Amino acid sequence: MPKLPKSTWKSSGEVDSNDNAFNPARLTLARRRRGLTKIGLARLLGVIPRAVIGFEAGEYAPSSDTLAQLEQVLRFPAAFFLGDDIDEPLAFAVSFRSLSKMTAMHRAMALSQGAFAIHLCQWLDARFELPKCEVPDLSQESDPEAAAQSLRELWGIGELPIRNMIHLLESKGVRVFSLSVDAQEVDAFSTWKGSSPYIFLNCFKSSEHSRFDAAHELGHLVLHKHGGPQGKRAEQEANSFASAFLMPRGSAIARAPRFTTLASLIQLKKVWAVSVAALNRRLHDLGLISDWHYRSLCIEMSKVGYRVSEPDEGPRETSLILPKLLANLYEEDGISRSRISQELTLPLEELENLLFSLVMTGISGGRVNEPKPKSLPQLARVK
Repeated sequence: MPKLPKSTWKSSGEVDSNDNAFNPARLTLARRRRGLTKIGLARLLGVIPRAVIGFEAGEYAPSSDTLAQLEQVLRFPAAFFLGDDIDEPLAFAVSFRSLSKMTAMHRAMALSQGAFAIHLCQWLDARFELPKCEVPDLSQESDPEAAAQSLRELWGIGELPIRNMIHLLESKGVRVFSLSVDAQEVDAFSTWKGSSPYIFLNCFKSSEHSRFDAAHELGHLVLHKHGGPQGKRAEQEANSFASAFLMPRGSAIARAPRFTTLASLIQLKKVWAVSVAALNRRLHDLGLISDWHYRSLCIEMSKVGYRVSEPDEGPRETSLILPKLLANLYEEDGISRSRISQELTLPLEELENLLFSLVMTGISGGRVNEPKPKSLPQLARVK
């Protein structure tokens, strides 16, 4: 076996304060977040791959010089590599929106971001009493449409349109975060961590598509909490749930036009804040338009570009809870986002990625630069 480069090892006489503190799991997490293989990281560090393998296996800790290189190459503060383990979502327990199109690297990048969200939530849970989880297990429902109807009844929504999916999810104890992975294939994903459900949304999509993704992931949370169908079948069930949850049968039938045109779809979609494509599919699934009519509308939408861009796009949905938490921390304790990132030993950009488009405020401070919502969830300060 070739010797390790001198900068990566220490003789018995060289005792470094990092030896007992370096956490190999955190190095793996940071590497995956940057989309790097062990070989790729070794190349950037200028060491042999066996050195990185040894670091991540916990066989030896990097020297102070190598730790400084890791900080520079991975863009994580040195303190990040010296902390305790961070809870990570288990790959088999995560439902990805488009798993079949996703590479292993992109999946690892998304899962590592999920770990940072859990890390942040644990920090917030120690300071605030957040809404309790009210997401039931509906895996015994044989029909996703029936499950959607049951959840609407349980949450007291009835047939009413859902004005804001993120607000609704947060009020029921779902932790919602932005997903920042440079790949269109990574639409969204959801997971349970203990008794807390998490949903991650790609906020670069249209508001309507993001709402559908949120409902789709809610479908996974209630239908597939304990496993069950995987792959294509699970995705179809989550899609059916999302369609029925956003556009309930009774309301959709009552409002359906006598003859559906693209213009009527554009007007009608505003009732439920869904895409024209989703509404067209829902009306077809309910038997309100024929196969031929449905396909004709799909062709017409493709010709005018509505498969890529959404006509009359609605306003972007943002978090109701996160701005209040950040504002409270800043106004009561002077804790800015920069301070939060330091306490979490995370790069500021990682905190920003989790909150992107969900909180409209300057990244370095904590004040909210938008009008306060009329009603805020009741959050008790516990520390």
